[in-house]
Amino acid sequence: MSVATSTPVIPSSAPVVLEKAVVRNWKPPIALGIFAIIGLLLFVAFGREGITTFRLSTDSDLIQLPALQLDVTVMSIVVTILLFLLAAWSAFLAYRAAKTPTWVIGLFAFLFLLAFLTWAAAGATIPVPGLLVGAVALSAPLIFGALSGVISERVGVVNIAIEGQLLAGAFASALVASFTGQPILGLLAATIAGVLVSFVLAAFAIKYIVDQVIVGVVLNVLVIGLTSFLFSTLLAPNAALLNTPPRFPRLPIPLLGEIPIIGPVLFRQTIIVYVMYIAVAVVWFALFKTRWGLRLRSVGEHPQAADTVGINVNRTRFWNVSLAGAIAGFGGAYFTLGSVGAFNKEMTAGAGFIALAAVIFGRWDPIRATLAALLFGFASNLQSVLSIVGSPVPSQFMLMLPYLVTIFAVAGLVGQVRGPAAAGKPYIKS
Repeated sequence: MSVATSTPVIPSSAPVVLEKAVVRNWKPPIALGIFAIIGLLLFVAFGREGITTFRLSTDSDLIQLPALQLDVTVMSIVVTILLFLLAAWSAFLAYRAAKTPTWVIGLFAFLFLLAFLTWAAAGATIPVPGLLVGAVALSAPLIFGALSGVISERVGVVNIAIEGQLLAGAFASALVASFTGQPILGLLAATIAGVLVSFVLAAFAIKYIVDQVIVGVVLNVLVIGLTSFLFSTLLAPNAALLNTPPRFPRLPIPLLGEIPIIGPVLFRQTIIVYVMYIAVAVVWFALFKTRWGLRLRSVGEHPQAADTVGINVNRTRFWNVSLAGAIAGFGGAYFTLGSVGAFNKEMTAGAGFIALAAVIFGRWDPIRATLAALLFGFASNLQSVLSIVGSPVPSQFMLMLPYLVTIFAVAGLVGQVRGPAAAGKPYIKS
């Protein structure tokens, strides 16, 4: 005896409804909650008394803004309450499966920073324009390095050698500018030095298919050793002739340089910083709005597909890695021609690796990478300013601050990100 079974038939006209999975991202509220607790312990439990003065204008400003004076106790309590409210709002949004807006995180960071500066400089004065000018100065080589990393990785080559390119640019610019007395020639030499380092990276990584990370690390060690040797044997004994480069003067832009706070920070800079502004805009526009940028990104994402439409993958990678090296070398010149005024051993001090972190933090976007580099530069200058005003924070922690910010930004805020799909992978035409 057989038992007939019937299968329900769904009419073809009936709509198929797919249930959307509810995804709750608890990462932002947890991070904000942790920092709110840190703020409670730091600003309230270990609170300080006094008045912190924020000077908003320099003596040379045409428009003088009054200094801002904040009571440390009141500011600490009010900001701590606001921090917990923002963290709770973020948790509520996460519970509702909504994304925490960027402005909430930005406001939280601003309030925490304001409270920290007020607490750390209790009874002292913080020169806000000086703090920001120093941040831009320290960020300039990081931004050039980050732009170099964005171009190189977008085309499919991991550029670990940014540190070496910056250092080679700093050495070459100091040597040539000192010998010729022309800082412009120093900039040209720095650009060529960066290209030469990138040539080696491109040749081994693209033509000879050597692991890109290993090549980058070896190049960094090579450039550090070579420049240190030449400094000891050539520059140091002949410092007056070979290691006293003329520095670029600051060129204030009329009217723009008189804008309160923004003017001294952005429009009273050297020519290298002005070129940096242009470079960020040009790289972003070219990368996302031009045919060159489309070809570059296609090679970094899917080289096989790019090859099928007639793009020479390896040649595209080679010349764009060279361009990236030129940008990094140009940025290295800032150390000697715009900041320090002389070359020293290992003077980049890991700036290339922080620039590489800015590339990841900025998700391989020139604008975001620039903002990340500015964050790291601000953290570097902050430790100097707080040390001058007599902050109670231990000096060892202040020296660690830029690197702690880098680690937290990349690991804590970025988390898992997807870079260019073919970055780090050699292309062998079949």
